[in-house]
Amino acid sequence: MGIKAALPKYEIYFYNVVLCLAMFWAASWIFEVSSSNANRRTFKPSVKPGWYYFGRKMDTADFEWMMWFSRFREHILFALSGHVLFAKICSMLAPQYRSLLYMVYGVLAVWTSMGWTYVTLILSHCILLYSISLVKIRWLCFVTGLCTLATFKCEPFVSWQAGFVEGDFELRHVLFYGGCGFTIMRCMSFALENCERKDGNYNILELVVFIIPWEMWNISVHGLIHLGVVIIVDVLFHFMYILTIPTDMKLLKHLSDWALVGLAYFNLVYDWVKAAVMFGVINTISRLDHLDPPKPPKCITMLYVFAETHFDRGINDWLCKYVYDYLGGKHKNVLEELVATLCTFGVAILWLGPCKVVLLWAFFNCFGLNFELWTARFFSMEPFASYEMAMSEAMSRRIRAIFNTFNFWSIVLYNVLALNSLDFAKLVAKRVLLKGFPVTTIIAMFVTYCLIQVIKERERTQRLAS
Repeated sequence: MGIKAALPKYEIYFYNVVLCLAMFWAASWIFEVSSSNANRRTFKPSVKPGWYYFGRKMDTADFEWMMWFSRFREHILFALSGHVLFAKICSMLAPQYRSLLYMVYGVLAVWTSMGWTYVTLILSHCILLYSISLVKIRWLCFVTGLCTLATFKCEPFVSWQAGFVEGDFELRHVLFYGGCGFTIMRCMSFALENCERKDGNYNILELVVFIIPWEMWNISVHGLIHLGVVIIVDVLFHFMYILTIPTDMKLLKHLSDWALVGLAYFNLVYDWVKAAVMFGVINTISRLDHLDPPKPPKCITMLYVFAETHFDRGINDWLCKYVYDYLGGKHKNVLEELVATLCTFGVAILWLGPCKVVLLWAFFNCFGLNFELWTARFFSMEPFASYEMAMSEAMSRRIRAIFNTFNFWSIVLYNVLALNSLDFAKLVAKRVLLKGFPVTTIIAMFVTYCLIQVIKERERTQRLAS
């Protein structure tokens, strides 16, 4: 019950209208704040001259977006074009050696950009994890992998290993940490799979082939769709400074409740759009390489259940397979579920890098996931189960959506905490739940309820189509 149930069409239309009006209303507030504060002194570092034919300044607060789609887009397009052409030539001339040739291309690409000492560093970690996997002791592979990952998060190991990278170009920092982190995770995956293999072992060349085609060079712009999204985002950055405004706490305290709610929502949507573009490029290039990549990331604002709250599907699949499902079993025992979630978020903390914000994000999400399980168990007991069975499916869906509304705001606030700052998350929570009570609270929850119903209808349609 809940998702399969259909609601009257006029009710769904009403929810969509309310949602659209609320979006435009919040956007108008943000536009007004952006226009009236474009020359604010605290905005100068990130609000800079934009496209001259707009005659407006542009929000450049996101370093990653500006780096990939402004300063280095020509270099990245050139590198990706070379990769695609090389891949197609290999597919036509020597398809049986395609993986091996991809590995050679990947090694040369990393060597050219980061230096031979960095390639040596990466390969040394690969050899270490592969050697441990030959013992076929699962926990030893896991501990070794986590310790290896920790060397890229803790001093003095980080500085020592960073010294292996040659050159001082701006992408060096991003490629070093991103490349090393994903390489170690894939090495761990390969090592754990080798432990599960009954007959013999994978050879080390298969490990290098497994890692290199997915390394570094699969990040850029894909086709007309992604190019269109990049242009739309750049245009919106001229009219709504959604990334810069949350950094100015003095200004935030004088904004309306609707501007704050809109900022929190649009920040999460933007973070998903940015990741969707980058992951879309990875997926497209990977498919051209005849690989089967993970699906694009889920949008946080399309989630209302903690059990479904994940962003990077690849990392999520990895954590579920090797930690969460492995320790949690069927996820019916409360104690086993608690241990599984604690260990899962422990690995996530190490992956993201331990700090105050990451620890708070992990704590709240871990609590939310377990509290959701406890609540579901409680309401599955009598007499609640009988009450739900006695009501119609449509009414059950409406009541569940009310509870999902509070879940949704918990997910939003926990992730705003990670994306923006603790102060911004606290301010939004106070305005929505305390200072804005009852008017802002009731309206915000009602709009969120409409959003939940729209999401549920989309999920229902997708299930019927599949």
